[in-house]
Amino acid sequence: MGKIHKPRAGSLQIWPRKRASKLLPSVNWIPLEQKHSDKKLLGFVGYRVGMLRVLARDLTADSLTKNRQIIIPTTVVEVPPIKIISVRFYKKDDKGFNVSTEVLAPNLDKELKKKLKVPKKKEGKKLDDFEKRLEEFDDLRIIIHTVAKKTKKKKTPDFAEIGLGGSIKEKFEFVKANLGKELEFRNFFEKGSLVDVKALTKGKGFVGPVKRFGIGLKDHKSEKGRRRPGSLAPWNPSRVTFRAPQAGQLGMFTRQSYNKKILDFGLGEELHKNVKGFKGYGNVNTTYLLIRGSVQGSVKRPIIFTYPLRESKKTKKKNFEIVKILQ
Repeated sequence: MGKIHKPRAGSLQIWPRKRASKLLPSVNWIPLEQKHSDKKLLGFVGYRVGMLRVLARDLTADSLTKNRQIIIPTTVVEVPPIKIISVRFYKKDDKGFNVSTEVLAPNLDKELKKKLKVPKKKEGKKLDDFEKRLEEFDDLRIIIHTVAKKTKKKKTPDFAEIGLGGSIKEKFEFVKANLGKELEFRNFFEKGSLVDVKALTKGKGFVGPVKRFGIGLKDHKSEKGRRRPGSLAPWNPSRVTFRAPQAGQLGMFTRQSYNKKILDFGLGEELHKNVKGFKGYGNVNTTYLLIRGSVQGSVKRPIIFTYPLRESKKTKKKNFEIVKILQ
């Protein structure tokens, strides 16, 4: 008789399997600030549009399809401009980096004040007052909001904390120079570069253990259902552990996609010369972004792009020249 080998179903890496508390994931900016200290803005926010096909010429050295035209599945993301809404100053202690104080940007948009609880008294909270006090803090980051009304898809902006590269003095000078200005994606990222994508997966709702954990179906003569585990737990100890595959929530989980290649980006008007709108989204009205491969999430879902945490040499050396965009 052969050896019985039954590996467990499902991954124990992420637990519990429940919906994420917010649509826009948080990012650990500390390792990114250390790795990409020469960059200015380390992240950006966009909205997932849909997928299409791109006819491209493969220019990768030592590739099996070198100098040949290939079809690449591509994800389209709309990246409207962003604005700095506030600055957070951090101090480091035994427990890590903690927010010491936050400075709100002056002259906020009227529409933004309706969405935020802006304090009436802002005395002693001016950005210029902190220029001489930079030695008191260990780090600073910015809170940005998307100029969502330019997409013509939604009015409520999305807010996210974004890290900056360089010393704290260089970060402060960047904030001072760009406060109140619209920041564009093309000024901080390049074509052909790699990015990490952080977003929520599609929500599936309440599903059974077969789809949720990938367990096999029982024999057709089994009692009490086929699409369920044979036993939840032993008699002793008489309790069900979290390892037992059971029905529950699937999807709406925070996931990261590493080393996604930016094939191209430009204005939405250029994209719609070849593409006549996207299902469930319509036309792209601001900057579009073409990413090689798929990106998690549903249509119109906000996602965060960051510089790669650990670059893949194999993905980085790939080089493609776009011939035509197909729908």
